Amino acid sequence: MTIEGDTPKQATPLDAPVGRREPFETTVWGRTLVDPYRWLHNKESDEVREHLEAENAFTEAVLEPVAKLRSTLFDEIKARIKETDMSVPVVKDGWSYYSRTNEGDQYGIHCRRSVGDGSAGAEGTEQVLLDENLEAGDSEFFDLGLFDVSPDHRLLLWGADRTGDEHFNAVVRDLETGTETDDGLEGLSYGSVWALDNKTFFYVRQDDASRPFEVWRHEMGTAIADDVLIYRETDERFFVGIGRDKDDSFIYIGSSSKVTDELRVIPADQPTAEPRVILERRQGVEYSVSHFGDRFVILTNDGAENFRVVTAPEDAPGPENWEELIPGSDDITIGDIDVSAHFLTLFERTGGTTRIRLRSWADGSFTTTAQPESVSTTWPGANPDFDAVTLRYGYTSMVTPPSVFLLDTVTGERELLKQQEVLGDFDPANYDTTRLWATSADGEKVPVSIVWRRDGDSDSGGEPMRGPGPCVLYAYGAYESSTDPAFSSARLSLLDRGFSFAIAHVRGGGEMGRRWYSDGKFEKKQNTFSDAIAAAKLLIDEGWTTPEGLVLRGGSAGGLMAGAVVNQAPELFAGVVAHVPFVDALHTILDPTQPLTVTEWEEWGNPAESEEIFNAMLAYSPYENVVAQDYPSIFATGGFHDTRVNYWEPAKWVQRLRHLGTGTGPILLWTDLGAGHGGPSGRYEAWREEARILAYILWVVGLAE
Repeated sequence: MTIEGDTPKQATPLDAPVGRREPFETTVWGRTLVDPYRWLHNKESDEVREHLEAENAFTEAVLEPVAKLRSTLFDEIKARIKETDMSVPVVKDGWSYYSRTNEGDQYGIHCRRSVGDGSAGAEGTEQVLLDENLEAGDSEFFDLGLFDVSPDHRLLLWGADRTGDEHFNAVVRDLETGTETDDGLEGLSYGSVWALDNKTFFYVRQDDASRPFEVWRHEMGTAIADDVLIYRETDERFFVGIGRDKDDSFIYIGSSSKVTDELRVIPADQPTAEPRVILERRQGVEYSVSHFGDRFVILTNDGAENFRVVTAPEDAPGPENWEELIPGSDDITIGDIDVSAHFLTLFERTGGTTRIRLRSWADGSFTTTAQPESVSTTWPGANPDFDAVTLRYGYTSMVTPPSVFLLDTVTGERELLKQQEVLGDFDPANYDTTRLWATSADGEKVPVSIVWRRDGDSDSGGEPMRGPGPCVLYAYGAYESSTDPAFSSARLSLLDRGFSFAIAHVRGGGEMGRRWYSDGKFEKKQNTFSDAIAAAKLLIDEGWTTPEGLVLRGGSAGGLMAGAVVNQAPELFAGVVAHVPFVDALHTILDPTQPLTVTEWEEWGNPAESEEIFNAMLAYSPYENVVAQDYPSIFATGGFHDTRVNYWEPAKWVQRLRHLGTGTGPILLWTDLGAGHGGPSGRYEAWREEARILAYILWVVGLAE
């Protein structure tokens, strides 16, 4: 699009100007914000759709020289994956549940077998519970968001999203007859739970802003119109969610904002009982609850920034009755807990890494699970049996494929149940990983995880094995979400072509504890971008790469990171990949009518209420800070049905970059017109999209074949 009187520095992909549009203006705190591309917000407009289609065609044309490379990369990704595969079964009440995939199928198949008492050789015939491929049919998009088997294992509540907007239509399937009943449940959110009577279940609905805000109760055989509203959250900062405790004692109704929690419980065998509040909400106090014996086990930040564990009587769980079990620590963050009959599992972070510790209920002793690599990640697995003496957990690193282990807590023996099989000539010994530390603008040390392919030397000692080569730098940095080091088989296509791949664990994430998160939000948000810039400079200064070989990558809030960083330090990068980027942050957070905006105020601040927050956001919001400077090439993606980051954010950002930027590298936009925030739903389509991005990365650093 061309604005009258504004000559673009880089040609628009459209054959002709769409026409002049009046810019949108708003004044806040005496400052006038001008949005010349507001017309792109009109999702129902044919003109907008045509514009996005033209952008896609332009991107295809620009990247036509790497079309063959993209096909090669897709074939490489596909060739490494065991297309016909099966997950590790999870046994519950004599049933073994698992999912599997078949070569050529886009989606998974959910199955079970009878295992009787669990003894060897007792497995029965496979029963297919749900074949996503059959249910998807010829749908352009299919995402299974609800999959909940009743306690007696006879009924399945399942629901799917067929547009990408994360609204699910659900039905109940009788697993004995295959018939489906109680349909008409439309527009549900994530989350469902069965009561122990095997005929009552609870589900969640969303408001007009796509906020999960209501919990409803349904009894099988009754009309949907007769369902009972159990709880409605009127505070727009809070989301609701539901679940059932591991020991089947209680159904939980959680209401949470970004920094505050409130939980209600209903006895799982009394689904019509009134919900009872565990702890009344207090601003800034977070907690989660599990049940053990006649007590609640509570994980909370009340009195401990990095969380502590307390217990309280089931009938009087208030703070006045708390007994401290695991005290808080300045060095260890307790991210989650899992309660079993014999031990308490703590999922912790310390020194920028994850670990698992077990505390025995019998004698209070601790056991820490083994992690063979220092730069690695571990996480909870499926442990549905409350009485089990074993613990299943996951493990990966940037050179070790995802693995599932089973730890016997009595003997201490550890068994590898499954490791993701990487086909072809993959050998983890050919790759190396280490942890670097960058110094940010304020002197803070920022961890950077990096992986590369070794070049001849069996022990690199954490140093690059050759002269500077191409590198991808990835970062996120928001919501206390940690981007932990993990394996990617698709990434091998870059590593085998001489790339290194680095993750900057920037502030705003949770990698280094609660303070790490707090120091990367509100008026301190600039720390996120300074950390990423410091990581890029470290990679260049220490000889891993050069500005001509460095590509920055991030998605969603990580896309905001990428947009802010490229505004502030464009000279450090050859290219930028921004997936569904939150680049129009200030306009979005100023507009309470936009989906989820109100809930986001506790993450970003409310610029309409705080001049300090307004000035901070105005200083970093990528869309507002595009200026006349030499930008590297940028590839932005969007999802037309995205309810988290609207498609128009990358679309507008690209337009402004083209009109103001003076660089020579192309600014590209690709909008998936049939998907939402997560991109394509089918695995083959997701691989094709990744191949497109990898081809662009190789092309932008001059290594396209």
